[in-house]
Amino acid sequence: MQNRLNYDNPLIERYASREMCEHFGPQKKFSTWRKLWVALAEAEHELGLPVAQEQIDELKAHIDDIDFDVAAEYEKKLRHDVMAHVHTYGDVCPNARAVIHLGATSCYVTDNGDCILYRDALKMIRDRLVVVIDRLAKFAEQYRALPCLGLTHLQPAQPTTVGKRATLWTYDLVTDLEDLEYRIANMKTLGNKGTTGTQASFLKLFDGDHAKVRALEQLVCDKIGFDKPFAVTGQTYPRKLDAQILDVLSRIAQSAHKFGTDMRILANKKELEEPFEKNQIGSSAMAYKRNPMRCERVCSLARFVMSLQSSPAMTIATQWMERTLDDSANRRLSIPQAFLAIDAILIIMQNVVENIVVYPKVIEKNLRAELPFMATENILMAAVEAGGDRQDLHEHIRQHSVAASNVVKIEGGENDLLERLRNDPAFDKVDIDAEMSPEKFVGRAPEQVEEFIQEIVEPIRKRYADVAVAQTELRV
Repeated sequence: MQNRLNYDNPLIERYASREMCEHFGPQKKFSTWRKLWVALAEAEHELGLPVAQEQIDELKAHIDDIDFDVAAEYEKKLRHDVMAHVHTYGDVCPNARAVIHLGATSCYVTDNGDCILYRDALKMIRDRLVVVIDRLAKFAEQYRALPCLGLTHLQPAQPTTVGKRATLWTYDLVTDLEDLEYRIANMKTLGNKGTTGTQASFLKLFDGDHAKVRALEQLVCDKIGFDKPFAVTGQTYPRKLDAQILDVLSRIAQSAHKFGTDMRILANKKELEEPFEKNQIGSSAMAYKRNPMRCERVCSLARFVMSLQSSPAMTIATQWMERTLDDSANRRLSIPQAFLAIDAILIIMQNVVENIVVYPKVIEKNLRAELPFMATENILMAAVEAGGDRQDLHEHIRQHSVAASNVVKIEGGENDLLERLRNDPAFDKVDIDAEMSPEKFVGRAPEQVEEFIQEIVEPIRKRYADVAVAQTELRV
C-alpha cells in the first residue's frame, strides 16, 4: 500500500528501459563502489603497502551482497553515505575492514563510481542511437524516390522526396553520434586525488615516494577501465565533465524533438503516421482520433532533457575553490534522469521508425495541389523555347496564378491554374501535362539519399556491426 502513496518517478515506472533503470539503481552504484575499493586495495598491495591478498580476496567475495538496511542505519547514525557503506562492507569483511578506503577520500568512490556509470551509460545510449540511425536510413532508402511537397517556413516549397527528408533526421543523429563517440573516447576519471586534489594522503602512505603515488593512480585507472585520470583536480573530478555529458544528451534530445515535431505535422497532413495498434484508443471522447502519442512523448521527454542541460552548467560555475557540496543533490537528479529520458526517447524512436505508415496517395495529392504553381517556371521556359516572349508569358502566368490562388483561398475550390494555362493561346505549343511529372522537380534527392547512405551510414554500420539492440517494448 505504501508504494501507492508515494510519488513514483515516471521515467522508471513508465518510460526508460529496465536495463538503464538498473544501471543507475542502488545495487549497481554500490557494487561499483566496492569494486573501486577492491581496485584500490589491489593496487596498494601490488605497490608494497601492507594490504594482504587474503584481505583482497575477502573484499572480492562480498562485492554484490550489500545489506541496504544496515547501510541505511549507518547513514542515519553517521550522516555520511560513503562511511555508511564502508562500515557495511567492513561488517561482512572483518579481516579486510582496516584496509577498506585506505588513503582515500569520499570522492574516490563517488566520483570514480560516477565516471564508470556515466561512461557505460553513454555506451548504452550510443548503441541505441546507432540502431535508430540504421532504421531511419533503411526508411530513407525505401522511399528515396517518392516525391513529396517540400516545406520551407512551413509553406509549400520545391518538391523533395520522403527519403531525402528522412536523411535530414538521420544526419542530425549522425552528428550526435560523432559527439557521443568523442566524449566516450576522451572520458577520464578522478583517480586518486585526495581531499583537495594534492594526493597528500597517498604521499604519506608511500613515505614521500612521488613515483609510487603516480603509479598507484595509473594502476587504479587501468583496473577500472580508464586510460588516464584528469591531470589535475580539486577534491572532485572537474564538474565540467557533467556539463559536457549533458550537452551531448541535450543534442540528442534536440534532434529527437525535430523528428517528433516533423512527424506530428506530417500526421496532421495525413502523409505519414506513427504506428497505431489494433486496440489503441486515440481519444476518450473522439473515437475516430489517431493521435501521434509516441512522437508527442518524444517531444515531451526531449524538452525535459534540454531543460536539464542548464543544471550542470550552473554547477560548474559555482564550484568554489577545490569543491563545494551544493552539486550533490542536483547531480543525483539531473544526470541519471537525463540518461533515463534519452534512453526512453530512443526506444520510442526505434519503435516509430520501424513502423512508420506511409500514405503515397495522400502525399501525391498534397503535392499535386501545389505543383501547378511550382511548374510555372518549367512551363515558362518551354513556351519561350517554342518561340514565345519571356516577359509576355511571365505576365500571363502571373495573372493566371493570382486568379487560381483566389479560387483556392477565397472560394475554397481546386487549383485550376493548369486548366487556365491550357486554355491560354500563349501556351498552345507547350505540352503542359508533360511538364507536370513530380519526378522532374526533386532534383538529385534520390541520388543524395543513396550517396548519404553509402558515404555516411555504411561506415557506421560497419563500425558497429556487432551492435544488435532489440526493440524494447513500449511499456505504456
